[in-house]
Amino acid sequence: MPPFIENPNPRIAIVGSGAVGCYYGGRLAQHGNDVHFLMRSDYEQVKEHGLKISSPLGDFTLPQVHCHRSTAEIGECDLVIIAMKATANEALLSLLPPLLHKKSMILTLQNGLGSDDFLARHFGSAHVLGGLCFVCINRMAPGVIHHIAQGQIALGEHSGAAQVRTEALAVEFRRCEIECKVEPSLISARWKKLVWNIPFNGLSIAASGKDTAAILADPVLEQRVRDLMREIIETAGRMGHAIPLSLIDDMIERTRNMSAYKPSSLIDFLADSEVELEAIWGEPVRRAKAAGIAMPQVERLYEELKERIAAR
Repeated sequence: MPPFIENPNPRIAIVGSGAVGCYYGGRLAQHGNDVHFLMRSDYEQVKEHGLKISSPLGDFTLPQVHCHRSTAEIGECDLVIIAMKATANEALLSLLPPLLHKKSMILTLQNGLGSDDFLARHFGSAHVLGGLCFVCINRMAPGVIHHIAQGQIALGEHSGAAQVRTEALAVEFRRCEIECKVEPSLISARWKKLVWNIPFNGLSIAASGKDTAAILADPVLEQRVRDLMREIIETAGRMGHAIPLSLIDDMIERTRNMSAYKPSSLIDFLADSEVELEAIWGEPVRRAKAAGIAMPQVERLYEELKERIAAR
């Protein structure tokens, strides 16, 4: 196995063992990596029966999984992958220290804006990487994950340009059947992902529970998707993050060709769980406003979501 960091047998922790954490952690474990999952509600089921993952790339089962109830039980790791919701970031202040040594990498796969900065403030920018997951995936039951489509991770460094470790980590992900590319600018990549996340995650809730297919089947909602995407791209450009307008048609056609998909924010909303309201909608609006840029379309959706969530 080619080492992707100095340790030839790196120890990996997954913090946030829902659909995303179990899928990517499962892929890494499937291909021989030493992966340890922090689990709460699924602990007993996974401890006894392992992880089952169905995927268009091929189904697989991990009968023996290193799952733990606490990060202290896991101990120091070379790579810590964070896949929990950004709404729970304060918990990382106590969860992460037992996992870290002087050269540990912290890779956050969280949505929206702000998580990388939060981690950098508390644990040092040099430790922090960000990964943007372009994936359709659901947790069907404890220890049962359904990978529907896509799966690419776009990887970047919080501190700036890609490093040797960034490229090496991407190579290891690809070896483990995880499509991965390295981004020259993590913050630019995050704005690019918002072009999909803001309209589809938001309208799925604002339009009373519509999946992606239902949104695009409604001409009014499709036009609203396009208007939101254009505003995000134009705002990103004014803030120094160039994104081509051609991405609008590309993202819409890719989404149209997927099976009907319930975005993760809709699943959270329907389950009465916390929605990543601030990371995905609030923070972009605030950052734009601080730069003197108005985002009326996104702000309108942000206000609608606040009302929907408050009315649950």
